[in-house]
Amino acid sequence: MAALLLLAGCGEDGGGPIAVSAIGPSPRLVNPNREPVDTPSALLMDAAAQGLVRFDAGGEIEPGLAQRWVVSDDGLRYTFRLRRAEWPDGRRVTAEQVAARLKAAASPRSANRLKPILGAIDEIVAMTDDVLEISLRSPRPNFLQLLAQPEMALLLGAKGTGPYRVEPRPDGSLSLSLPPRDAEEADSPSPPLLLRGEAPAVSVARFRTRGADLVTGGSLGDLPVARAARPARATLRFDPAQGLLGLAFVRPDGSFANAELRQAIAMTVDRAGLVAAFAVPGWAPRESLLPPGVEGLGAVSAPAWIRLPLEARRATAAAIVRRAAEGRRLTLRVAVPEGPGWRLLFARLRRDWAAVGIAAFRVEPQAEADLRLVDEVAPAALASWYLRRFTCEASRICDPVADERLAEARLAPDAATRRARLAEADRILAGLGPFITLAAPVRWSLVAPRLTGFRPNPFARHPVGELVRPSG
Repeated sequence: MAALLLLAGCGEDGGGPIAVSAIGPSPRLVNPNREPVDTPSALLMDAAAQGLVRFDAGGEIEPGLAQRWVVSDDGLRYTFRLRRAEWPDGRRVTAEQVAARLKAAASPRSANRLKPILGAIDEIVAMTDDVLEISLRSPRPNFLQLLAQPEMALLLGAKGTGPYRVEPRPDGSLSLSLPPRDAEEADSPSPPLLLRGEAPAVSVARFRTRGADLVTGGSLGDLPVARAARPARATLRFDPAQGLLGLAFVRPDGSFANAELRQAIAMTVDRAGLVAAFAVPGWAPRESLLPPGVEGLGAVSAPAWIRLPLEARRATAAAIVRRAAEGRRLTLRVAVPEGPGWRLLFARLRRDWAAVGIAAFRVEPQAEADLRLVDEVAPAALASWYLRRFTCEASRICDPVADERLAEARLAPDAATRRARLAEADRILAGLGPFITLAAPVRWSLVAPRLTGFRPNPFARHPVGELVRPSG
């Protein structure tokens, strides 16, 4: 870090291009149906390969390729009218091309991370060159949030629809700029942008020396790196993200086939102590798989042990562990990534489990393991996103009855019936214990004062075109 802090700054005067350093590999326009989209690539996709709609700086929906849309009274049909847009070769973007892209995301061969929750789509039809209609099997009030994700961006080959033009630079960064016509039409066009993907320490050092205006994509794993640079309080910003941060059970056999033992491993964790150790503003422990209030489910299911104080939980867990171990020492192989924050998290978990007679060992993320860390922001405020992570198709620890309830929820004729079926699936999974929930994911950014348009939001999405708020 000391060596990296010698980097020369390029933005000390606060003018010029906005330099964005995203934590991760070099940004690319990737096919989300074939490979995952990391933070640098998500920023690039948002700028150069938008979908029908997109998120604004506050996480609200605004037009993308669709200039406007109408939702039917029953919530089952979304009709989009496309604005005039062109591919880089000058050909016009058509509704038929958009329909083909959306169908591909939900196809059986797709590896798109949104695929499990795209099953609500019944039909996608190009009505004309400019009009597209999406029909749903049942109403989804947060459907547009899915369409705004970078996984739903429109690509033709490796080219996007803009609005930003992308040019590689000799230093490895990408230059993003609006075409003259789009810049003239914008109310207050954003300055040119420089986007790069970098390791956490390099990103933080660049910000520290004023070589970057924004560092984004930070997680709990690299939060200590940001804090080691001692940034001003106003520059370290946290998103109020929702999603999953915890540990998924990998093996359904042996000792871990016992739901009682899985619950014992979960109840032993001192979540309040873990949250306090990181001191993230507004961050709270969570025991339930679903966050309270998601999709109108106010009373989400929680394991029965939630009513016990920590000491009583551990006494109960220790007795369960002794029975399951049958005279031997129970061990856990826990797959956790590298990073100082992840090491701190694992150290606390290991200590908690040792208190009830469990020996835990950290292994690499792709190694054979008993538990695997999950750290994902929810793409939409949909209970089904959480629950479908633990269907029999997605998880080796599952319950066919919960799958049936999720299938019924997908086809439910009204919101009340859907909520009831989702609540049943939630209750079943709470007893099954396939996942140890710790809290919501942590996402942080370092934000220079000149970025007056930056706003924390529940999806941790920060479109580069809105980083500077229009003056006046």
